[in-house]
Amino acid sequence: MDSIPMTREGYNKIKAEVERLETEEMPIILERLANARAEGDLKENAEYHGARESQGLLQARINEMKGKLGRATIIDTSTLPQDEVRFGATVKVMKTGVKKAETYTLVGAGEEDYDEGKILVTSPLAQGFLGKKKGDVVTVQVPNRVLEFTILEISYN
Repeated sequence: MDSIPMTREGYNKIKAEVERLETEEMPIILERLANARAEGDLKENAEYHGARESQGLLQARINEMKGKLGRATIIDTSTLPQDEVRFGATVKVMKTGVKKAETYTLVGAGEEDYDEGKILVTSPLAQGFLGKKKGDVVTVQVPNRVLEFTILEISYN
């Protein structure tokens, strides 16, 4: 299995969410199951079947998040080269044919927030930026087209 790059912050965020789901959400569902069982016949008990489905979906989400944590590789961005795009970089780019600059931060699992410009380092766009330096022109193949960007700035927080 591939490792998943994360900052310590992203790792802690996922870990806290797993703990919340296990200690707050799961007990509520288990209580719903117990109440539904107490009603008797389970074959035609919609509340019971709904609670079982909720339990399965929540457990699958918990398992997925625990899998990410198990494959996590914590990256200290302060040890990376500061003059090229790497994990954790904030990149200001200008798309060819567009007059407004865009800013993206390359983050790991659990930290992505597309409204804030935080994109997964494993995304095609981020993969195109990796290893590039200020002034480089980047060509990225996305479904149905090719995008071209010029890197204006690279920074690390």
